[in-house]
Amino acid sequence: MAVNRIESTPRPEESPAPAPAEGAVPAVAAGGFKSWLPLIITCVAMPLLAFVMTQFVLLPQLKKGLGSGAAPTTVKAKESKPSVDAKRETLPMNKLLVNVAGTMGARYLLVSLALSGGDADFKAKVAAHDPQLRDFACGVLATKTIADLEKPGARNAIRSELMSGFNNILGSALVQEIYLTEFAIQ
Repeated sequence: MAVNRIESTPRPEESPAPAPAEGAVPAVAAGGFKSWLPLIITCVAMPLLAFVMTQFVLLPQLKKGLGSGAAPTTVKAKESKPSVDAKRETLPMNKLLVNVAGTMGARYLLVSLALSGGDADFKAKVAAHDPQLRDFACGVLATKTIADLEKPGARNAIRSELMSGFNNILGSALVQEIYLTEFAIQ
């Protein structure tokens, strides 16, 4: 017959804890205010940092990029509309043909514009910058996808984008209105 022998090994719970050294500092209990401090600082600092970045970095750059200087002049021109209508001139910009973005050249967009302005030398300034204006218009239109062109309000967005770019090229708010006389997607 075999006798089963069970050896007992001391468990960690049963072993006596070592006594702390005489000069040792007792361990601080986990938790408490100090453990939450980094989280509290982060929760307070991040929204503050986001506000500061938006207010003093992003918004000034957006205003600068969108040509916010042209907007007040355009508003003034609309306020004095009765006197401007008598002098307003319209110039056509016909047959701007571009490939629609994302179609790999299979689809194209044909657009004709009419630029309207009330400045005394509007025609001369537009004629002098005609190649730059056409290039800018083609560049803007070529970035539009079919989905962009079919959105409600897409034509108004294109008008606004073209008007701000044209006024930047011309150096002042000469273009007061843009009419899309042709707009065909093929």
